[in-house]
Amino acid sequence: MKPFNTLEVIHDPRGFATLWLDRADKHNAFNAQMIDELSNALTQLGEDASLRFVLLRGRGRHFSAGADLQWMQQAAQLDLAQNLSDAQALGELMYRLHALPMPTLAVVQGAAFGGALGLIGCCDMAIGADDAQLCLSEVRIGLAPAVISPFVVQAIGARAARRYALTAQRFSGMQAQRLGLLAEVYPAATLDAQVDTWIETLLLNSPQAMRASKALLRQVDGSAPSKALREACEQCIAQIRVSAEGQEGLQAFLHKRPPAWQATPREQEPRP
Repeated sequence: MKPFNTLEVIHDPRGFATLWLDRADKHNAFNAQMIDELSNALTQLGEDASLRFVLLRGRGRHFSAGADLQWMQQAAQLDLAQNLSDAQALGELMYRLHALPMPTLAVVQGAAFGGALGLIGCCDMAIGADDAQLCLSEVRIGLAPAVISPFVVQAIGARAARRYALTAQRFSGMQAQRLGLLAEVYPAATLDAQVDTWIETLLLNSPQAMRASKALLRQVDGSAPSKALREACEQCIAQIRVSAEGQEGLQAFLHKRPPAWQATPREQEPRP
């Protein structure tokens, strides 16, 4: 597998691969290059018939802090067509991860914001640190968790997805477990040891049977979103990014000021 600048892929001789998000200095935040490299890496992994399963991890303190600041600055200047192309690239990444033929396990520590929840939701299983902090933060900056929404809803259910997508409240790894996004959570200091336990468990299983079971379960639970739904999600984020409030939210975030829709405490006081 060719080398990447934002990722590292490590093949274990026991027959599995670990796909590392490798921008620790940027808290593994997404940018256009990382999205492109992730899509390419997933294509290569998906074509490797020898792989038993794939782990998805983040280098450093955080799994992924969401969108990269510089990338967001560039996105703020894009027109609708360019935003749609940008959304389609992110959508392609999510659908490739979701469609990998072998089992996938995400390992979550530190922050997992915005699109990072999409990566977690696209994996078959996820574990994490009990003190991890997760957030669907998009509405705070005038956007929507559009492209990732089908996978988040599948993972935590429609009611919980509405709560966290509409409030942008942070929630802990323990709450993520209660919601079903994480299968298990552990103290951060023991997470790597627990990963080894999960690896040992998966290595007990027939590689062919795991692939067949995954393919069957996708048919049974209808977990593959339709082409129409995918296109609607991509159109949604492209349109809201170029809207007046989307532009205001991005500019406010980039310039570290409150957006226009956030009232000051004085403005929130009831009038006589």
